[in-house]
Amino acid sequence: MAKQLHIFIAFFRSGILGFGGGPTTIPLVHKEVVKTYAWMTDEEFSDVISIGNTLPGPIATKMAGYIGYRVGGWLGLVTALIATVLPTVLLLILLLGSLKQFSDSKFVSGMTNGVIPIVAVMMGVLTYDFLKKSKASLGFKIAALIFSVSFIGIILLNIHPGIIIFILLILAFALPIKGGKTS
Repeated sequence: MAKQLHIFIAFFRSGILGFGGGPTTIPLVHKEVVKTYAWMTDEEFSDVISIGNTLPGPIATKMAGYIGYRVGGWLGLVTALIATVLPTVLLLILLLGSLKQFSDSKFVSGMTNGVIPIVAVMMGVLTYDFLKKSKASLGFKIAALIFSVSFIGIILLNIHPGIIIFILLILAFALPIKGGKTS
């Protein structure tokens, strides 16, 4: 039962602190799952994000469901999902009336705008960590090539990230890298 409590705490903390939706919770879930509880390695966590992004629905609940199941079975899955959505449900019920009254307030607007740079930094740190790990596992040339192709596809050509990930998964199966990394 202690494991279920840890699952609940990890995903509740991520859910309550993840301002702005699923993508902002990714660094928080990473901290809990990889750093705090060591349920996964960085590579396993990046695999969860990759696969999760190819599936429909919110990333936070997909990650919670999979990680909860992996760590605590079916009960862990349910626990992680409840812990992920409970903060949103509670805050929505409690704050919906208040928010309508204060939505035009400079304080609320400033608070909302003030959180955006913090989220950007959290996402940037996670991205930097993943780039370092990609370079270490794939080598600089291959990591740079994948980064460049992904950047062009997603940012410049406006291709959905799930499609890019799916194509890279197909290439990974079709063209396995032999001989280790290049530099």
